[in-house]
Amino acid sequence: MFKSGRQQPLMVSVAVLASHSALDVLDGAKDEGLRTIAVAKRGRERAYREFPVVDRLVVLDDYRDILKAVDLLRAEEAVFVPNRSFAVYVGYDAIEKEFPVPIFGNRFLLRWEERTGPHNYYRLLDEAGIRRPKTFRPNEVDRPVLVKMPEAGRRVERGFFVARDRDDLYKKARRLAEAGVIRLEDLEHASIEELVLGAHFNANYFHSVMRRRLELHSFDRRIQSNLDGVFRLPARDQIEVDPEVRYIEVGHEPATIRESLLEKVFDVGYRFVEAARRLVPPGVIGPFTLQFIVTPELELVVYDVAPRIGGGTNVYIGIGGQYSKLYFGKPISIGRRIAMEIREAAEQGKLAEITT
Repeated sequence: MFKSGRQQPLMVSVAVLASHSALDVLDGAKDEGLRTIAVAKRGRERAYREFPVVDRLVVLDDYRDILKAVDLLRAEEAVFVPNRSFAVYVGYDAIEKEFPVPIFGNRFLLRWEERTGPHNYYRLLDEAGIRRPKTFRPNEVDRPVLVKMPEAGRRVERGFFVARDRDDLYKKARRLAEAGVIRLEDLEHASIEELVLGAHFNANYFHSVMRRRLELHSFDRRIQSNLDGVFRLPARDQIEVDPEVRYIEVGHEPATIRESLLEKVFDVGYRFVEAARRLVPPGVIGPFTLQFIVTPELELVVYDVAPRIGGGTNVYIGIGGQYSKLYFGKPISIGRRIAMEIREAAEQGKLAEITT
């Protein structure tokens, strides 16, 4: 039963790396009466001081120094909620082997967000039988493609570009390398996907262990720079200016989807949960996001996976995901849904079932 209003205190804390979707997590935990801890990097902590949703703010010189804060987190009986920044800045090996704090969800699933290596989301999607873009090596390209590789300076950002064919791919790669945007040597390890045209959506799910069900909470779409600015230029100006298009994610906006497509959205969600259970036991616990394209034939093509809370959930702070109301009689955010799961597990002595 959903209960509105702030809940009574419980002897468990919710901790999160202060970046990405942390405000959603912190606000949701406060709504459920849980003590909140934000672990921030010096120089990037202001928002977590300004907004009164943090009970304890821990400021470190570097995000990876969170490994030195283990004793503090354990003393606070913290359940740590992972986000993309945690995975990127701390690293998968350290998360799996050097961070003995209970993590909400499956810590071993985080590394499967990558596109390369033995643990990658292409493999998860193939195991699930979910359609995804066809991939190529550089010399195999025979059609329009989207190339995804790290930027030269900011390795955590991806230097995306579109190419018509193999020759165009090498031409644009050289031009971007000369401009200092990418490194040419990274091309052999890039993800090169067929260009699928259609409408883009991020579907935010929650797989509940406590309630034994998959929930669809919301949809959002990315705002990317400078792509968003290019969209706003008339075609004549785009041709005259000829800007290098960048795909740096800077925000999200809410979205809804045609109801007749919800059958397919649920289908890919359930398929993904089952595939993750087979490949990475115990599978998905809590939130995950599937990013997909709806083609003109109304097929879903999943092109990206987030096996943790998605960055787009911040758009639903305070108003809640539009589909969540259908489960609880009132919209709630993914951050609050996480806190509800933690609270229920703690009250029933089952925290071990929702953490790794």
